[in-house]
Amino acid sequence: MSATSAGRRPVGSAYGIAPPGYRLPEATHLGRVKLQVTSLERSLDFYSRIIGLRTLESTANRTALGAQLDSAPLVELLERPGAAPVPRQGRLGLYHFALRLPSRAALARFTRHAADVGARMGMADHLVSEAVYLSDPDGHGIEIYADRPRSQWQRRGRQLVMGTEPLNVADLLAQIGDGPFEGLPAGTVVGHVHLHVGDLGKAGAFYHDALGFDKIVWDYPGALFLSAGGYHHHLGVNTWASEAPRAGPDDARLIAWTVIVPEPGAADRAADSIKAAGHAISGQSGHWLVEDPWGTAVEISSRTNG
Repeated sequence: MSATSAGRRPVGSAYGIAPPGYRLPEATHLGRVKLQVTSLERSLDFYSRIIGLRTLESTANRTALGAQLDSAPLVELLERPGAAPVPRQGRLGLYHFALRLPSRAALARFTRHAADVGARMGMADHLVSEAVYLSDPDGHGIEIYADRPRSQWQRRGRQLVMGTEPLNVADLLAQIGDGPFEGLPAGTVVGHVHLHVGDLGKAGAFYHDALGFDKIVWDYPGALFLSAGGYHHHLGVNTWASEAPRAGPDDARLIAWTVIVPEPGAADRAADSIKAAGHAISGQSGHWLVEDPWGTAVEISSRTNG
């Protein structure tokens, strides 16, 4: 089957809009996010003590972190002393990155732990998932969440139904069981990334038409959600901070996020699609780097370790 004809297949059989040309494979998922932080020591304390990640590798100005008992890096921190923190109104670039836990019980244990250590949290029920929100010391947004089973996801026409409703905290905490919180468990992954962008049309042209994500939800106010393989979203983009400046090299910011396309040759085909759409891209076979229209870098890789 050609890339073009594959791109026009419906998402699953129920929802979504496939891109007009190249389409990312169903097995596509996300790898590590790379963050620029002001103080590596301060950030390490937060990500280990509050979030529950562990150090996998470290140098004087860089640390890679992962879940307990897992070897795949989820978050990479790079220190730039004096970097400006994220302002309250945000910047074009990262809105939040999201770590997906393997079970609702794991989310319950994390939520109780975060409350016990005095972390400031927001909470939401997104209908397809339940989520807790925090900010790191530089103001980077973080979502910790667990999915509901796909069998419980609802659709309206060709869109999934997503929303932002109050989280039933008591019902969630009832799932804790006897297990204590011992850090984010094995099986935790980067579930999605959500970006502030300047224009949804341009974002769709880049991430849907060129990179090859499916559109999944497109009538959420000021936002667009995209994914591969029928997931509710690997990527969210919004214009809620469209008048804000771009994150720059002297700011605490998202340096890059990673799209893993494990099928042989798929990363190269994605790179070809991006080039054909007129975007500059660098790299070599199996690993590519491109910036979206607002300067947010995306790594496209066939490497499965993130």
